[in-house]
Amino acid sequence: MNYERLKTFIAVAERKSFSEAAKILFVTQPTITAQVKALEEELDTKLFERTTKKVEMTQSASILLKYAKEIVHLNDVAKKEVLKIEEFMYGDLSIGCSLTIGEYILPEFLKRLKEMYPLINMSVDITNSNNIVEHMKDQLIDVGLVETPIEDPKMIFEPFWEDELLLIAAPDYFSQDEIRISHDLLKSTPLIMREKGSGTRSVLMNHLKDAGISINDLNIVMELGSTEAIKSAVEAGLGVSIISKHAIKKEQKLQLLKAYTIKNVTFNRYFYIAVRKDQVLKSTADVFVEELKKLKREKMKNTLIHLPASNC
Repeated sequence: MNYERLKTFIAVAERKSFSEAAKILFVTQPTITAQVKALEEELDTKLFERTTKKVEMTQSASILLKYAKEIVHLNDVAKKEVLKIEEFMYGDLSIGCSLTIGEYILPEFLKRLKEMYPLINMSVDITNSNNIVEHMKDQLIDVGLVETPIEDPKMIFEPFWEDELLLIAAPDYFSQDEIRISHDLLKSTPLIMREKGSGTRSVLMNHLKDAGISINDLNIVMELGSTEAIKSAVEAGLGVSIISKHAIKKEQKLQLLKAYTIKNVTFNRYFYIAVRKDQVLKSTADVFVEELKKLKREKMKNTLIHLPASNC
């Protein structure tokens, strides 16, 4: 059976829609219809019952779906193994990346990866974690990097980088006596937040909830869709915010922003590699993930080396 016809059949079966299958496979709907019809003729059976409102699988289609997935899976594995014998790694790699990772961590890593594999053509879609998961499920990107795992049975999340969120303010926003911010001061201070769906916002609210602070307790004056916009608003004295320590290194060095901790609250978190469950990563994505894991191991090793020696 033809590989492309099987991929088309799987897309229609999972989406229960010819038009949705056409979108995720980047082809026209007549192409999808022609592929399914050719497969039906090859197997001499009807695979879908179509009405004006929905597409339903026939009994034959239900049987075929299991084997079609196995055939496509084995084809992808075989292709990947063959590509391993090539002298040079090449091909396309599409990455979905949440804002904090994409703006402040990924660029240095991509430089390192590009030096190692100059023939890989990389594209990065920087958006929030919810969008990344949806794009991965639609097979629009190969691998995702997100700030918080999202409950979804079709996805797998693996931590690769440790981060901490800090409260930031303009240097003269608080009095010199304020070293750690109290809960009462936090509640009364104008707070600038990331938009709903942001991984940073999700982590922040979970930690505050554990500390007994709800979103209704906060004086949220603004919601912005990027970390850079938040930093500019905080620098202008419009309020304070809570963002990643990686995002403010330059501003701290230039003394444009000051970082604070909050009493009895820590905002530690991990960043995560996201892949689809049962997905066979293509070779370029496999290299990307392995190099990220290698960077994680190097970081852990360096941390252990710089730990203070025990007095025992």
